[in-house]
Amino acid sequence: MWQEENNQLTRTFTFRDFSEAFAFMTRVALIAEKMDHHPAWTNVYNKVTLQLSTHDAGDTVTEKDRKLAEAINQIMNDEL
Repeated sequence: MWQEENNQLTRTFTFRDFSEAFAFMTRVALIAEKMDHHPAWTNVYNKVTLQLSTHDAGDTVTEKDRKLAEAINQIMNDEL
């Protein structure tokens, strides 16, 4: 579940292994590029943490972040 705190939407996803995590990151990257809205993220082995905020709006959560979070959720739903 996405958490909104410190002017960011944050969520950590856990996968079976690094390959699955990296495949997820690739899918997110393609969507983020199409939306012209890029997340801050970290990846350690099978965990990917995303942090969404809109820099143009003073690093706050905007509708752009909510739409990207929704698209990322859809990626996860497609993989299940």
